[in-house]
Amino acid sequence: MKAVARGKRELNKEEKLRRIRTAAIDLFTSKGYDDTTTREIAKRAKVAMGTVFVYAETKRDLLFLVINDDLEACIGRARHALQADRLSLLESLLLILRIHYEYFARKPIISRVALREMYFYDSGKQADRFHQTRDRLAGLLRDLVASAMDEKLIHSAESADCVSEAIFAIYQVHLRRWLEEDKLDVSDAMRNLGRQIRVVMSGLAPRPEALTQGRSGSKK
Repeated sequence: MKAVARGKRELNKEEKLRRIRTAAIDLFTSKGYDDTTTREIAKRAKVAMGTVFVYAETKRDLLFLVINDDLEACIGRARHALQADRLSLLESLLLILRIHYEYFARKPIISRVALREMYFYDSGKQADRFHQTRDRLAGLLRDLVASAMDEKLIHSAESADCVSEAIFAIYQVHLRRWLEEDKLDVSDAMRNLGRQIRVVMSGLAPRPEALTQGRSGSKK
């Protein structure tokens, strides 16, 4: 009997969480994130405010409650996809990132707000979970770069961490700019992103003075 009661409680909790997520998505999409209140989400979900606070401390927390499951699923899909085929380093990087672009394109209104709100997001019930997922994405990119270095497919005087951080930075900036567009074409985004990542992989073959010579040392 206790197991049955516990099972019913868990199902009830899952149902309330589902209603909260659905209500947040609906209101953030139809009314806008800035104009939606936590109280309105609780009312739409037909739960008490205290129930909302079990899962999210703030409205920002609610926003990431909405996307955390999906971002974790993106990481899982990426890992599975990488195991399916042997691809080049560039193809593998774009495969991982394409999965995320496709996700963000499905809910552009929420995606734009989430990318804005993730800056300095370091407190709240959902914050640690979000940062862990972002670290796993960065880790996937780093592992690919490190493996390519080990196989002598690429070479850099910098570490795999540094190279992958540069790629991750390009991804973050490109994604934000792409989401500003009215028509979100994922294939076009991948072509443009691929060109930028190629710059990192190919290098700029700088002459020494491009790196060390300042204006004061230029010839008159």
